[in-house]
Amino acid sequence: MHKLTEFPARNDLDIELATTVSDLLAKAIKEKGKASLAVSGGSTPKGFFSVLSQSDIEWSKVTITLADERWVPMDSDASNTRLVHENLLQDKAAKAKFFHLKQGDELTDETLIDLNVAASKTLLPLDVLILGMGEDGHTASLFPCSDEINAGLDETNDAVLMKVQPKTAPNQRISFTFASLITSKNIFLHSCGEGKKTVLTQALNGDDPFEMPIRAFLQHPSLNTQIFWAP
Repeated sequence: MHKLTEFPARNDLDIELATTVSDLLAKAIKEKGKASLAVSGGSTPKGFFSVLSQSDIEWSKVTITLADERWVPMDSDASNTRLVHENLLQDKAAKAKFFHLKQGDELTDETLIDLNVAASKTLLPLDVLILGMGEDGHTASLFPCSDEINAGLDETNDAVLMKVQPKTAPNQRISFTFASLITSKNIFLHSCGEGKKTVLTQALNGDDPFEMPIRAFLQHPSLNTQIFWAP
């Protein structure tokens, strides 16, 4: 299931999403003493990150991670870790902890096992998940073109994180699985632009998640994915 909220401008979306997320994180901290947040990369969330970083919550009790990451050096322009450090882990949010998905030079089986254990203990279930969406309907690094897509969308997959090698995009990736992401207590899809609105419409009008993986979140009967869109 999903709920679509449209905003007249991106700044309006950024403010509302940041307010909503900060309130949810504060609620989690009050209830259990800590909170976890997974965000996505790309240019779309920069404004949201900037507004959220100024929220007056107990950031020292928040752990932030990424829904997925490219296995590239942190100083690379393609690094989502760099994006988060430069745009979200600033101002008041500089006190938050960051869970690195990209650790070491190679994504070995041993590294993946260690990350799965650590993510399960530290992050799950996520209090807030912010998804993005590609032009092909991928989300996180659940690419329709990848050989790993069956495992990635398998609700019975007990892996938290997995390797992904997309065929239509560069870089090896590490991504949370659909099975781990759907345990999130609050799920948002952050999308901007008329092009993405076209993709979103296509996703909502079809039912094959292997064609457009974002459909797995939008049309799942027991999920409530909140879509925030602006031109």
